[in-house]
Amino acid sequence: MMMRMPRSLVFVVLASALAAGCGRSPVKVVQLGYRGTGEQQVYKEKARAALLARNTAPEAMPKVNVEPGAPTAGATFKNVQVLKELSVPEFARLMAAMTTWVAPQQGCTYCHAATDMARDDLYTKVVARRMLQMTMHINSTWKHHVDSVGVTCYSCHRGNNVPANIWFTNLGPPHPSSAMGNKAGVGAPAASVALSALPNDPFTTFLDHPTEVRVVSKVALRDDGMGPSIQQVEKTYGLMMHITQALGVNCTFCHNSRSFFDWDQSTPQRATAWYGIRMVRDLNVNYLEPLNPHFPANRKGISGDSPKLNCTTCHQGVSKPLNGVSMLQDYPELAGPP
Repeated sequence: MMMRMPRSLVFVVLASALAAGCGRSPVKVVQLGYRGTGEQQVYKEKARAALLARNTAPEAMPKVNVEPGAPTAGATFKNVQVLKELSVPEFARLMAAMTTWVAPQQGCTYCHAATDMARDDLYTKVVARRMLQMTMHINSTWKHHVDSVGVTCYSCHRGNNVPANIWFTNLGPPHPSSAMGNKAGVGAPAASVALSALPNDPFTTFLDHPTEVRVVSKVALRDDGMGPSIQQVEKTYGLMMHITQALGVNCTFCHNSRSFFDWDQSTPQRATAWYGIRMVRDLNVNYLEPLNPHFPANRKGISGDSPKLNCTTCHQGVSKPLNGVSMLQDYPELAGPP
């Protein structure tokens, strides 16, 4: 005959089992600044290891030997408008690499017409040509952000036709003129702001328009309307939440918590981020938005706008994209003009 276990004992056993499975994951603390300044990052080691593993650069294509005086791509192929000075073997190597970075399933015909590769019939070829120019622009103009590590097509695409992390203009709720008024995205937690209740579209304000990222006014109790509004402050914090999520860090990666606005007490990463915000804005305004006439409807947002970049597009959860590995060293033709 089996004896029934007292309910109190059953509760203790179940609680013990649950507690055994809920132990805190080992954490690692990395000190970025002087001790006592709070400039440290806390990582869950297991989650961090998995994230780093997902941000691995692919092996480079074997390099080619080029004989002196070898014919160039511009002199050999028709309608080569970018990188025409490369030799034919170098050009073919880069095209093969781009195929694995952007269209591994479709191959060359994702951008090129099968009957005549020189034709610009496919919008993807027009976009790819402009993206090559954008890549070289980043590597030559925005060294304050990308340094000598640089970027390639793989930095954003990671084997996908379209980068996994892009954004479109957020039109807000379908009925903004309701009895409650337009909440401007506040109180509607979204992944764009790390599921916080901050305005869920900080991108249009800061990554598509030359809006200054400002929170602290230099004048106390300012009432002349010249300082940052509460809405702009909330959007600024929304952008900061996006950046921390995109890089897998917290606020003190860039800021000193004793004085968030003081540049003299901030880490060097804050300056890098400052340039990064302006770089993304430059790419959206001068490269992606002008391509709007070429994008088909299924590649545009609800309002018909072009796909645009943010910090996650390249970083994808780590402070150094692809864990700081420079693919540009293997593809120096993407470095752009010195």
